[in-house]
Amino acid sequence: MKLLKDNQPTDLENMVGLTRRGFISAGALCGAAMFLGGDLLSRSVLAASVHAANTKLLGFDSIAATTADSISLPPGYTSSVLISWGQPLRADGPAFDPSGKGSAEAQEIQFGDNNDGMSLFTFPGDDANEASRALMAINNEYTNYRYLFDHGQDPQSAEEVRKALASEGVSVIEVKRENGQWQFVQGSKYNRRIHGNTPIHLSGPAAGDELLKTADDKTGKNVLGTFQNCANGKTPWGTYLTCEENFTDCFGSRDPTQKIDAATKRYGVVPASKEINWHPHDPRFDIAANPNEFNRHGWVVEIDPFDPKSTPVKRTALGRFKHENAALTETRGGRVAVYMGDDERGEFIYKFISRDKIDHKNPQANRDILDHGTLYVAQFDNGDSHPDHPKGQGKWIELTHGKNGIDASSGFASQAQVLIHARMAASVVNATRMDRPEWIVVSPSDGQVYCTLTNNTKRGEDGQPVGGPNPRAKNQYGQILRWRENDDNPSAMAFTWDLFVVAGNPGVHSGTPQGGSSNITPQNMFNSPDGLGFDQGGRLWILTDGDSTNAGDFAGMGNNQMLCADPTSGEIRRFMVGPVGCEVTGISFAPDQKALFVGIQHPGENGGSTFPEHLPNGKPRSSVMVITREDGGIVGA
Repeated sequence: MKLLKDNQPTDLENMVGLTRRGFISAGALCGAAMFLGGDLLSRSVLAASVHAANTKLLGFDSIAATTADSISLPPGYTSSVLISWGQPLRADGPAFDPSGKGSAEAQEIQFGDNNDGMSLFTFPGDDANEASRALMAINNEYTNYRYLFDHGQDPQSAEEVRKALASEGVSVIEVKRENGQWQFVQGSKYNRRIHGNTPIHLSGPAAGDELLKTADDKTGKNVLGTFQNCANGKTPWGTYLTCEENFTDCFGSRDPTQKIDAATKRYGVVPASKEINWHPHDPRFDIAANPNEFNRHGWVVEIDPFDPKSTPVKRTALGRFKHENAALTETRGGRVAVYMGDDERGEFIYKFISRDKIDHKNPQANRDILDHGTLYVAQFDNGDSHPDHPKGQGKWIELTHGKNGIDASSGFASQAQVLIHARMAASVVNATRMDRPEWIVVSPSDGQVYCTLTNNTKRGEDGQPVGGPNPRAKNQYGQILRWRENDDNPSAMAFTWDLFVVAGNPGVHSGTPQGGSSNITPQNMFNSPDGLGFDQGGRLWILTDGDSTNAGDFAGMGNNQMLCADPTSGEIRRFMVGPVGCEVTGISFAPDQKALFVGIQHPGENGGSTFPEHLPNGKPRSSVMVITREDGGIVGA
């Protein structure tokens, strides 16, 4: 694949008129001013200061933005496709059918569509750094009807709904390293699809509640399917957490006059559904026929990748909302803490702390640890309102029935209802409404927690005040929030926060809040930070899912991209740009850090792409890419 050479300026580079070397030096000086306590310097001084020392953490030069239909990387790096939508998992499985006429049965044993969050698991007993064999669990978030069906429209039958359900969920695959390159192992006994019709168990405090019972499941403990799976988590005991996000879009009513109760409305259901159209053909998704089915989705699902016959489990103790991901860490007392964001404008950030301690010597003993514990929601103060680097304090508020006003008087009859209607419980305690909290990650270096607030064009409206970690009205660019728990203990009930970066466009909005914070320059600007990941060296990787029109407020930003940041200095460099129309999402690393796995989701979402195969009249396919250095070194170093 042809790479964008760093010494070949593009039209975007010429437009901004700032050398890459000047950007790097300016970014380092900016970071020192922002994060090491020095006086903040003006953007013009920073841009002119070309002699400051570069960060030692980032070992590559920032590349230019581009609108090319390819993967662009720094010199010395290369990419290859690990797996693409429709690739058969079985040795004798049906091949991908680009016509769109392939069956639902075939899709159920093929790699799913629109891959998102993922985790890599080395085999128990293997030396991780020497491992040449591993499993990967990879989310398949949703599907594009434009390419899934030959007619390119919404599903027209129950069979087509089944095919759509089959394209979503999770794919578990085996990978191996051969001749220095990681490859998919077709036909492995571990390869598995978990999709929208897979039997799944419900567990935890809400399991068996009346609100989870249906005519087909009178126990309220067994559900079909997981879908709209966004990002992920990986547990210390070797299991995978997949997070159900935009599940609400999948439900509707064949009765256009359907009355929707307040709890269901709070999650965004409308009678016509939202561009999914399953309910006219599958009564499971018709809230008039099956009102409780809706409550059985929107959870975190735990999967054992090493046991293909195991039943996945929806862990209701973690609450029900539009989960983006689940970031796990260990408290000082040995319990598990799970940070989670609810990806919708004006929704909340949550934390779960387990009742029981992690048993590191016996992984099987932890299999139900996520069923028992306490869910909290974050409340942030307005901070010091610094125009460039606001910071402040916050606290965690317990969401337990009978506490903090969460009881029958506020509409909750039990803890099960608190968890099923977690959004409403968080509103009762006046949690802070956020700018779409997406991925959350915990730094392996110092335990600080980072969260992408991707955007919120409704900020300043609908009772969403401007201030604190959400500093801009009609926020179209997003920011990355950072907090540090008191005493550096994840079980603390209070924390301090700051904004690591406020994204923006200084080329269009120089000197205004829409230009972004000082570590944003015309050379590294981006919008809508979404995915996040830390490598073992402490580098923070930022993946975007934003406006890629490259015009107006987004001029000069090009396609969606992946950047890398030094958390200490604050410097950010652009590492990769994806193909036309894609979201760059999902990130994982080989154990030796010499390969980076990253997802390219919905290339050519609205046309204009034939990635990754670039065949004449080819169909674009979401894919997992492997990024390596040509010299075999550590990625990013």
